Amino acid sequence: MPTDRRDASSHAILTVDLAAIVANWRLLRDRRVSRETGAVVKGNGYGLGASPVAAALYDAGCRTFFVATPHEAFDLRDAMPDARLVVLGGLFAGAEADFAHRGIVPALGSLTEIETWSRLARHLECALPAFLHFDTGMARTGLDAHELARLTGDHGMLTGLSAVCAMSHLAVAEARDDPLNRAQLERFTAGMARLPPMQASLANSSGMFLGPEFGFDLARPGAALYGVNPTPGRPNPMRTVATLRARVLTVREIPAGASVGYSATWIADGPRRIATIGVGYADGWHRSRSNTGFAYFDGTPVPLVGRVSMDLTTYDVTDRPAVQPGGWLELLGPHCPVDDAARDAGTIGYEVLTALGSRLHRIYSPA
Repeated sequence: MPTDRRDASSHAILTVDLAAIVANWRLLRDRRVSRETGAVVKGNGYGLGASPVAAALYDAGCRTFFVATPHEAFDLRDAMPDARLVVLGGLFAGAEADFAHRGIVPALGSLTEIETWSRLARHLECALPAFLHFDTGMARTGLDAHELARLTGDHGMLTGLSAVCAMSHLAVAEARDDPLNRAQLERFTAGMARLPPMQASLANSSGMFLGPEFGFDLARPGAALYGVNPTPGRPNPMRTVATLRARVLTVREIPAGASVGYSATWIADGPRRIATIGVGYADGWHRSRSNTGFAYFDGTPVPLVGRVSMDLTTYDVTDRPAVQPGGWLELLGPHCPVDDAARDAGTIGYEVLTALGSRLHRIYSPA
């Protein structure tokens, strides 16, 4: 398992399969739902490393990347000077000059942001690229119906903006038959019809499976790139990307009636062998998975028993005598996909990935 000195000293190893990420992007691109397929790499590439992930996708041909904050874009700019980097969080007050200087594209979500960006374009005497973000059903960011009506009534507000792309975000795309999907599509299309001709972007990962009418010019897959199933309830078309293996620190034999972990929430019903790994909620292994779910040893499951603590988690390996200190358990990977791990923790795959902590030793397999 470990191949170098750092691997040998690691309590856990997170292997990120860059080839699988590229394969997932190509699978989505080749669906030809949209004219262009970008990639969402916010949240440090969904916890897996924005720089190596973006570099692999850039080499594969991706040219539009979405992040949440300016600094996420700044960190990527030097390595990808000709990529379109879009900040979904909008035009951060005080960072406007940095946006313009570094060629970062804001997703403008208010009339104030549009006015500020247009004014800066006039001051610099150059056209500045922008996305226009419409709120069609999320009630978070984006132009609301009143602001959109003002904008459609005064196209002069867009003076100085170039390469404009309208966008909105689907709220329930993973629920294929939810009527809100169609309602959002109609609201978005209606808004587009009242604006000057421009590109459009609506489909996220799951939205790419709703039908061609959701595709428009640019798709924005995120979670699917990292192996999260974009079609819940159906087979996952995406490849597994993240494999997390944890070192077994100790194996202890306990008698019937002995408790394991904080608050004594698990009591042995007979003699048991308990393996302790050096991964806990400080590493992103959620406390909510206490007494539920499995790790895998040589492809066979071993149940999690007791509470997940900050640095340690315990598994019942009574039926797996080959588990010994220094061995490894698979927490995420081919036998435990991210969606299964999310189910055990009572959350979603997005949170499982983005929670993976900095203490985990990351290895990147080449694309």
